[in-house]
Amino acid sequence: MNYEISLVTTMAISVMFALSLNLITGFCGQISLGHAAFLGIGAYTGALLGKAGMPFLATLPVAMLMAGSIGILVGLASLRVRTDFLAITTMGVGFLFVGVVRQQEFLGGELGVSSIPDHGFGKLGFMIVALAVCAAIILLCVYIRLAWMGRVFQGIAEDEDTMRVLGIDVPRYKLVAFALGTALAGVSGVFYAYHLQFIGPDSFGFVESITVLSMVVFGGIGSVAGVTISAAVLSALPAWFQFIGDYKLLVYGGLLFLMMRFSPGGMASLVKRFVATVQGKGAQP
Repeated sequence: MNYEISLVTTMAISVMFALSLNLITGFCGQISLGHAAFLGIGAYTGALLGKAGMPFLATLPVAMLMAGSIGILVGLASLRVRTDFLAITTMGVGFLFVGVVRQQEFLGGELGVSSIPDHGFGKLGFMIVALAVCAAIILLCVYIRLAWMGRVFQGIAEDEDTMRVLGIDVPRYKLVAFALGTALAGVSGVFYAYHLQFIGPDSFGFVESITVLSMVVFGGIGSVAGVTISAAVLSALPAWFQFIGDYKLLVYGGLLFLMMRFSPGGMASLVKRFVATVQGKGAQP
């Protein structure tokens, strides 16, 4: 039973993290290759505050604020760059974070932070809290997608120059997307740290950033439902099929290649095509 509870908790954390990147890359079209750094900022903030005696729930808003604030700074530095240059900039942020953590003793250095305090909910209670926060993030993403802000994000992702001509304050909205996405990554980082009760710099490197990007692409860039399902399934695959553990990146890479080759819109696109096919056959006399 403990194994199943731990697996569901891991899936919930992965969904939170993937949706946080989807806000930036999927909704607003800003490619980020260093998103794991913000997961790490949240994780280290939560872990250090927890070791200092702060309750688990109290660390969540602090980590959210910390990751979101640094996200705004990165967003400000990235406003003048686009596409490939933006990807390289965010990738540099990821490497910078890992490098700083490795050199700072108060962050645990190479050894990381261990003996993170218990959250006080028990395994089942922690899973329920993680699922509740995950559900709240899903609802927030759906709301943003359907609201005016989501339509502006979509317009920026499709044609930034046209949105400028229409009088939209593009830099402002890009910063909002970056702030929201990185803040939610910080929240998922706290859950990550308390779930594992150990964190180290290797947990937030380039590989993790590519892994979460794969979840977003595989689910369907911009699709809340697709990314939710994709993150849940891909995070559970190594547990369901033990042999995948040693070849996780190979499997993820293969799935990503196949998806981009046959359905660039991800799982969401496949589902839409399937539904359209079924409805088309049903409409035939």
